Amino acid sequence: MASKLTLDSKLKLSDGTLIPRLGLGVYEMSNEQATRAVTWALEAEDVFYCSKLQNNAGYSATQRSINASLQKCGLEYIDLYLIHSPYGGKKRRLESWKAIEEAKDQGLIKSVGVSNYGQRHIEELLASSPKHRPTVNQCDLHPFMARAELVEYCRGEGIEMECWGPLVRGERFDHPVLQKIAKKHGKTPAQVLVRWSLQRGYVTIPKSVSKDRIKENADVYDFELDDKEVEELLKLDEYLVTDWDPIGDSSV
Repeated sequence: MASKLTLDSKLKLSDGTLIPRLGLGVYEMSNEQATRAVTWALEAEDVFYCSKLQNNAGYSATQRSINASLQKCGLEYIDLYLIHSPYGGKKRRLESWKAIEEAKDQGLIKSVGVSNYGQRHIEELLASSPKHRPTVNQCDLHPFMARAELVEYCRGEGIEMECWGPLVRGERFDHPVLQKIAKKHGKTPAQVLVRWSLQRGYVTIPKSVSKDRIKENADVYDFELDDKEVEELLKLDEYLVTDWDPIGDSSV
């Protein structure tokens, strides 16, 4: 069965913005690496620029961070701006969101969202009656960290899920279930993981500085996982943390 997903597929966020379903992760790359990867992989008109507030440091610090991001990228606006994590406390979280909302109203940001937010953090934000609701929650999300309850909650609130670590950093490429499905489709484990994310309805941003790997991660539109395979992968959930997990940190 031919896939309806294509490399050009986009997802409409709750504010009407269209975000690419498949992106290019460049987090923690050097400036040179990121420039080289983006210049090689994308045309200028295809760039959807996402940046993050590194730390919840309050209203004024957030304003400065947004302006710094704009100066560094040389663009007129940021397509999607996220709060990187809930760390910093309630007061700073809400102050930071206020500054982000104002930047959106000024045309400096098109869409606003959060990253590594658990349900309690989103509930806190929504309870503050924000002018602009978060459109995206970017998380460590893959078959080995399925976050079923959070996904269901976010979808109920009109918040799209974005996977910042869809390839599990390669830590489960040798899993027998993943190997079996990859072999059946003549694909790599990485390609199966990317395809799984897309079929689950997520935005996914696999990261690589290698041209060959970037091409491999995008070569996922000539096959389709059946429902049984999607569920089989979903059952691999083991709450595997590949980097950090503010969502699971009960002190936040």
